[in-house]
Amino acid sequence: MADQLAMQVEHKLDALIQHCQRLERDNAELTAREKILLQERTLLKDKNEIAKTRVEAMIKHLKSLESES
Repeated sequence: MADQLAMQVEHKLDALIQHCQRLERDNAELTAREKILLQERTLLKDKNEIAKTRVEAMIKHLKSLESES
């Protein structure tokens, strides 16, 4: 009886260890993915700011051309 109980506890512990290891792997993958996404976000924000500046410059230029004519 005690041996059977010990085996059950051992199997449950093994399952918990495997589950914990899986969660640690998942967490590492998610952390790496988050880092990549944050880098992409920064790049896109920079590109967006450049595009905004260019569009504003074009609008200003067009308005100056309009007022000259």
